[in-house]
Amino acid sequence: MKKLSSMATTATAVGIDVGDRISHWCALDKAGEVVGRGRMRTTAEAVTEQAQAWRGARVALENGTHSGWMSRALTAAGCETTVANPSRWRGTAHMSKNDRNDAEALARVVRLDPRLLFPIEHRGEQHQQDLAVIRSRAQLVKTRTQLVNSTRGLVKSLGARLPRADAAYFTQKTWSEVPEALRPALAPLYRTLAALNQEIRTLDREIEQLSQKRYPQTAGLRSVPGVGPVTALTYVLTLGDPHRFPRSRDAGAYLGLRPRQRQSGERDPQLGIAKNGDCCLRSLLVECAHHVLSRGPDSALKRWGLALAAGGKRVKRRALVAVARKLAVLLHRLWITGRLFRPFPEAVPEETVDAGLRAHRSLGTAAAA
Repeated sequence: MKKLSSMATTATAVGIDVGDRISHWCALDKAGEVVGRGRMRTTAEAVTEQAQAWRGARVALENGTHSGWMSRALTAAGCETTVANPSRWRGTAHMSKNDRNDAEALARVVRLDPRLLFPIEHRGEQHQQDLAVIRSRAQLVKTRTQLVNSTRGLVKSLGARLPRADAAYFTQKTWSEVPEALRPALAPLYRTLAALNQEIRTLDREIEQLSQKRYPQTAGLRSVPGVGPVTALTYVLTLGDPHRFPRSRDAGAYLGLRPRQRQSGERDPQLGIAKNGDCCLRSLLVECAHHVLSRGPDSALKRWGLALAAGGKRVKRRALVAVARKLAVLLHRLWITGRLFRPFPEAVPEETVDAGLRAHRSLGTAAAA
């Protein structure tokens, strides 16, 4: 403990290379000299105890599975915590890359300027807990899809074919078509699918209750055709605070729906989207874009998307992403203003139309780039 209190007076920057079980740390003084190195268990108790020696210091760690609770524990202990974005910062302090050297690299960068780490901001603990409900549902849906595909493949192997059916009603509509010879083998899969459907329905009710009790702002987002309770709640929980973005257009870039750039001189190739941010929410927005362009009611957004999709398959995929990006921007604007979706906003009197919403309608070619 004496060593910890001595370090507390000299350490001004600390880097932590987070491991699943053991994390390495390195502490620097004002002059950039190493005043301490060590390892600690990646547990709340060990991190909180070690952080007492770093009170008031800048502490940097990379984003990952444990970074959320670790950053909250370090901040509560009095540290100035920075969570580095590993997809944008790939630094090292030595020729040899290992946990010890990575910790030192983080400490040296955060000592100079935390902005060089492209810091990210974690959502609150309550938001993380509520988001776990959606993540659990997504995993169950993925498992159900895999079981349905496996069942269809097993039936095809005997020359038969199951009829089309929505995954939620697959067991009721297809069991009668399963060949008698396969029923003993497929019965466990059907029982598992029935149990999964029940669990998914239970989580759907829980998501609906969460939206009504804690996140009433999702009601406005659900006024957009194709945006249901799961997408609306995922959007709110992922972004956390809508005011973190100075412009609604930044929400699309935050979710990785903006084209990547690799410009050099006169060379400016057309690349795919960045795909940074939350992949689950990005997938949900693409599904909503599918609904808008196919089964959704007539609207300015649908007409705009269909005009972009006029062409081959590649053009249609780009149009789908463009509509998803526009949905990300639109949902943020509805959240900020508290307005409901209007299929044709041009019909609204000019004096009542928000300036930001008018700017959103003018995205046009920029969204298709």
